[in-house]
Amino acid sequence: MTSPAPSGKPPQTDLDAPLDAAASRERLVAIGLMCAALICFSGLDTSAKWLGEAGLPMLQVVFIRYLVSIVLISFVVNGLTTPGVTRSARPGLQVLRSLFLMGGTLLNFTALRWLQLAETMAIMFSTPFIVALVAGPLLGERVGPRRLAAIAVGFVGVLVVVRPGLEGFHPAALLSIGAAVCNALYGVTTRMLAGHDSSRTTLVYSGLVGVAVTAPIAPFVWEAPPSALSWLLLAGLGALGAVGHWLLILAHARAPAAALSPFFYTQIVWMLALGWLVFGDLPDAWTLVGAAVVVASGLYLLARERARTREA
Repeated sequence: MTSPAPSGKPPQTDLDAPLDAAASRERLVAIGLMCAALICFSGLDTSAKWLGEAGLPMLQVVFIRYLVSIVLISFVVNGLTTPGVTRSARPGLQVLRSLFLMGGTLLNFTALRWLQLAETMAIMFSTPFIVALVAGPLLGERVGPRRLAAIAVGFVGVLVVVRPGLEGFHPAALLSIGAAVCNALYGVTTRMLAGHDSSRTTLVYSGLVGVAVTAPIAPFVWEAPPSALSWLLLAGLGALGAVGHWLLILAHARAPAAALSPFFYTQIVWMLALGWLVFGDLPDAWTLVGAAVVVASGLYLLARERARTREA
């Protein structure tokens, strides 16, 4: 999700071109915003795992996450501040994209009930590989042999983390893989919408569709949160999600996606730290090795994308 740069100038897209002092500051600010967004998302997953282990239904957790998020967003993006914000050139695609996001959220939150934060994060790092595969038929982007090789190596890394058929395999890993597929389709549909709707419209649709789908079901699965901390974490879910997505918008307004994407992988640091501090979880060697393979493959894909953009 991107929006026009606050200065009115588009972010510089040539990553090899020298930057002046002002552009360098903008790039550093964008990186800081990106890292802050990832801290928010790490806190979001940590809260969801805590609530899941406390026994709260995940549909209830997802409903509260979207409800609080859309309430907070409405203070900044609404019909007064952004007239016509709910008007979309492609409303059907907006709804489909929002359903992919909601499905990924529900699957990921459910997987977190049994998996470590670092495990789910390592699996979610496969999202760029899935995007590269589905972008061909959906966006007409050719996948060359080098990118296919990187994708294959990346999926080997995911298999190392998941270890299907071995003693370390947990069925919840399949939920996490499903979440990665949903997130990939969410990313592709976001790119398809980029030339039609503003990032603010896309942000509003994400929250509205999430609430509309989960609200009718939430009363039937509702369980009273067992403590004040549970209520606080439920409210914090939506706040972390809303703030995180808004920080991403601000970051992409100041720097090209290719300059920010490598920092996505720093989230594994926060997930490792929070998993250890909150749950006492330390990933095993296989998880760390698999995560390293996935990250290396993802960074190679980003480098190839940068090279293709420069050649174009």
